[in-house]
Amino acid sequence: MSVRPDSLTPSITGAAPVVSLGGAEGELLAVRISVEPRLLEQLLDTLAQLEFPISPQIYHHAALHYEYADGRERREPTTTVEFPAYAGWLPAVRLVLEQAGLSTAAFTARGMLEDLTAQCDVHPGPPGSPYRSVTWYPRSGEPLHSLA
Repeated sequence: MSVRPDSLTPSITGAAPVVSLGGAEGELLAVRISVEPRLLEQLLDTLAQLEFPISPQIYHHAALHYEYADGRERREPTTTVEFPAYAGWLPAVRLVLEQAGLSTAAFTARGMLEDLTAQCDVHPGPPGSPYRSVTWYPRSGEPLHSLA
């Protein structure tokens, strides 16, 4: 594992280069998969099929808050499994999810350092989705980080 700047030279604005954690299999990421609570056991069994170790953190009372372009909002209770993984592992994770029929699970991955320092956990909707953004809450009704 190494810690290295993504760019060896700072930008024109003088901002410090972005730092990432990396290894032989790419950048270390924080992966988060949210499913309906009744699908937790299936998700864990599916992840156990992978050829690399998964050390999951499970959030049983999480929620996803969707915001749509027309102003509508919707909140869904969910169960979330979170674990570290290298970027090179993501294709295998996506493949086992698809093979298990879990391809509709909410799936996000971002750099570990970015995840640890993020002020909030809002993600844009994927291309073609009906919602504009989704916010993840580890406990229904509570944001991940304070926005103060």
